[in-house]
Amino acid sequence: MNEISAYGPVIGEDDRINLYHLNELYGNLAQEVTGKMQQVYGLDVPITSGIWGGTYLIADPSGKALRKIWRLYCIVNLPQNGPLEKQENLEKLIAVYSDCFHRAFLPYGLKLALKMWGGRLPFSNKKRPSITLHMEDQNEHVRWLRAFFIWNLVPWEESIIADAVRIIKEYKEFFDLDGEPVDKDPKDLKYLLQDIIIIYRTLKSACSDDFREHADPIIQDLTQHFLNGLHDAATIRELYLKVYHNALIYGYEEALEGPYRRAGLDIRRIDQWPVEKINWVPDELKDKLIPPIKDLFAGFKANLDAAKNPAS
Repeated sequence: MNEISAYGPVIGEDDRINLYHLNELYGNLAQEVTGKMQQVYGLDVPITSGIWGGTYLIADPSGKALRKIWRLYCIVNLPQNGPLEKQENLEKLIAVYSDCFHRAFLPYGLKLALKMWGGRLPFSNKKRPSITLHMEDQNEHVRWLRAFFIWNLVPWEESIIADAVRIIKEYKEFFDLDGEPVDKDPKDLKYLLQDIIIIYRTLKSACSDDFREHADPIIQDLTQHFLNGLHDAATIRELYLKVYHNALIYGYEEALEGPYRRAGLDIRRIDQWPVEKINWVPDELKDKLIPPIKDLFAGFKANLDAAKNPAS
């Protein structure tokens, strides 16, 4: 079998992941799976894919993650009203995808094995819920790889923005000022805080000037704690309360609410949207949010190219 690769090595000798290469690998995997589904089963299943959440924006100028990544996530966008409507074809897709994941990461010392699939992603569409695939590394270099399969074929950048609506609804219960701060394991709070950083960096260009002025120093403080190594339970709890009391989740809602409301959609009821609105992003948000994401990855590539071909 051919090796599934990217522009450069996904995991370096120092065990750090290059996020540009990882994102490209996920895109290449989507094309590989599309080809396999056509070649082996005669099924036309176009797919787009890329990094989801986690630390995809916390990297040096070449895209190299600033901390070791233990949990790999990707988002996979699938077409509606095609062959995957049949359960047997969906099962074939999962088998092909898990095999491709296994082969793609094997050269880096990961031995990914499928543990489960078919779980519903919280607050995804009730009629067409997004499903998850979960693989674990038998060599324990990473804890897991988890893929989210979402039922509307759009470019990766749009899917990331659309999923921000869902994850804000999922996280609202942990930061709801009408309730009380939650009592969760510090490890769980740490991952919540990590995603608070990522959501902000994804949505920042759509946030109001006042909110950015309020949020920037909080996000910078959070980020610095992560880069320094955030392990102390008391510090994690303190940072969680800081985010809670500063109402960041409400600023995120504010950035999304108006554009979606003008399109007749309530971001607080995303699970009840029409299926044709799965993965849908209003043009005014796409205009603000997609260019910064593309520019970020274009910058990674430009720096990688410069390192490969230094000026003489």
